[in-house]
Amino acid sequence: MKSVESFPHATKHLEHIWIPMSDGTRLAARMWMPEDADTNPVPAILEYIPYRKRDNTRSRDALNHPYFAGHGYASIRLDLRGSGDSEGVLQDEYLQQELDDGVEAIRWIAQQKWCSGSVGMIGISWGGFNGLQIAALRPPELKAVISASSTDDRYSDDVHYMGGCMLTDNLSWAATMFDYTSMPPDPELVGEKWRAMWLDRLEHSGMWLENWLAHQRRDEYWEHGSICEDFSAVQCPVMGVSGWADGYSNSVFRLLSNLDVPCKGLIGPWSHMYPHMGNPGPDIGFLQEAVRWWDHWLKGQDTGIMEEPDLRVWMQDSVPPATSYTWRPGRWVAEPGWPSPNIHETVYGLSEGHLVDPSTPVSDTPLWIQSPLSVGLFAGKWCSYSATPDLPHDQREEDGGALVLDTEPLTEPLEIMGAPIIELELEADQPQAMICVRLSDLAPDHKATRSTYGMLNLSHRDSHASPSPLVPGERYRVAVQLNDIAQRFPEGHRLRISISTSYWPLAWPAPELTCLTVHPSGSRVRLPVRPAREEDKQLRAFGEPESAPPIATPHLEAPEQNWRVIRDLSKDESVLEVIKNGGTTLVEEIDLTMWSDTREWYSHIGEDFQSMRGETYCVSGMSRGDWSIEVTTRAVLTASSSHFHLYAELDAYEGDERVVAKNWNTYVPRDHM
Repeated sequence: MKSVESFPHATKHLEHIWIPMSDGTRLAARMWMPEDADTNPVPAILEYIPYRKRDNTRSRDALNHPYFAGHGYASIRLDLRGSGDSEGVLQDEYLQQELDDGVEAIRWIAQQKWCSGSVGMIGISWGGFNGLQIAALRPPELKAVISASSTDDRYSDDVHYMGGCMLTDNLSWAATMFDYTSMPPDPELVGEKWRAMWLDRLEHSGMWLENWLAHQRRDEYWEHGSICEDFSAVQCPVMGVSGWADGYSNSVFRLLSNLDVPCKGLIGPWSHMYPHMGNPGPDIGFLQEAVRWWDHWLKGQDTGIMEEPDLRVWMQDSVPPATSYTWRPGRWVAEPGWPSPNIHETVYGLSEGHLVDPSTPVSDTPLWIQSPLSVGLFAGKWCSYSATPDLPHDQREEDGGALVLDTEPLTEPLEIMGAPIIELELEADQPQAMICVRLSDLAPDHKATRSTYGMLNLSHRDSHASPSPLVPGERYRVAVQLNDIAQRFPEGHRLRISISTSYWPLAWPAPELTCLTVHPSGSRVRLPVRPAREEDKQLRAFGEPESAPPIATPHLEAPEQNWRVIRDLSKDESVLEVIKNGGTTLVEEIDLTMWSDTREWYSHIGEDFQSMRGETYCVSGMSRGDWSIEVTTRAVLTASSSHFHLYAELDAYEGDERVVAKNWNTYVPRDHM
């Protein structure tokens, strides 16, 4: 990434400002702006997230916000109520209080003498979510949004549930926020009241997974903050951004399809990262694209961005399977909008072991599948946060426990773009069942690289809001929509569909061992095929990645990331161990030492569906001089056939003294899950 040393505008930086809320609570912000903004007001750009602007996101903020300021904007990084250095307590995601605070903050920003009155919002993940949600509240000062790695649908397409199946990211994400919300503000900024603020958080923030488990179907809890409930509420322009290794690429297509405002979509090969930091590569000059967007919508300048195609995506070439990539080969392609008239459907029928042309007569001999619980150990993470080493492994590791159907070798390249759909006529031998469908690129050497996948809780076959059990032995027609993808399959390769009845530990399985019977005559695979287009060669090239100069954050102890699959054959136990050790870092600008270490374990024994266990353990701390704090959290999730059981612990230390010790022990009934 190129570090830009000189910008069109000389800038100044305010380390800490308070933004007052109407109830007296103050939110903490950092700000960068042109030096003369007090006399020559500029538009403002707001990033509004809970991840600690003082320390945790400091390195990333240093790359992004001074860049915007240097191009003529007041760029503000604001901590949510109850996070970082802001006052109050944070008790869940996207509460109405959070959104109302955001509206108030935008109004306050627009009224300052250094602001022209126009505000934009940018954010990735949480900040991408609340950018859309606040846009739906229509604050008049908010003129445009850049929403990266976000969703319009909090139930169907977020970290909690997928196709009505509960993701184990539900646990790991809860553990992450359990840790974040247990950390104190910085005494250098808030003074002696830091301890009282910290104790208030420790006492009242809670273990959020308890609430998420209480809402296992789509209800008002998830409808809140899901702009898909009323796309028309969003009345300002939106740029949606994501990556194929991210968990949130589907929403870009839905935003383009449903928003009735100017909308752009950008999807690269990246994991859960801004595109100028994108991994796997190629990364791009995303901050330049953001400035073009802001200049058009906040300054009224003609940058040409709105004359370009509405959707640009990275068409991925075939690669061997690996759990990490530094680069995904491919090319940029574009569509004028979405849905696109350039996409047509190709259909395959199902026959024993094969995907066939639908005109080919097929036997209606039933196909059955009863997967072992080990299918899914090599699935990777639902959302790749770093693209190393959390991507799916060679799918042959999984296919032995799946119903596998292959095409003949392709006689010419095939490119798809959009969401493949598999329609199945099936029956189950249990009232509760799930299904996972994977589409893989099968090379001539038989290595299988997963291209995309989808899941469905079969009790949710008709509705996520009103699930109903299956009647064993009765036939049903269901459709499983796979994640959107843009993928090129070369000549000589084959497409493989793999169907399994479990996908642990990516998703929590059904309560009992289940056998599914698939009837081929009532089943088919629908692929969104996009023929290669000469126009793609004429697309404007993205610039090289740029940023403001990085800050010094040397590692005092090195970080470590790893995924380990452990098979204990004597106990018939399988364990996936996830290591996310952030090491120890010195933030030189504020003389703060930080450390973190997170471990996750997901295990099961044989075919015992009551043996699934997810456990997380997190240690985080910080110190400066004689001041030192550390927080440890632990969460364990297990399940019987009728209930989920959540056990959690929180211990907080000031120096060597433990100041808080809390426990949670909760049973939640399984609701068609």
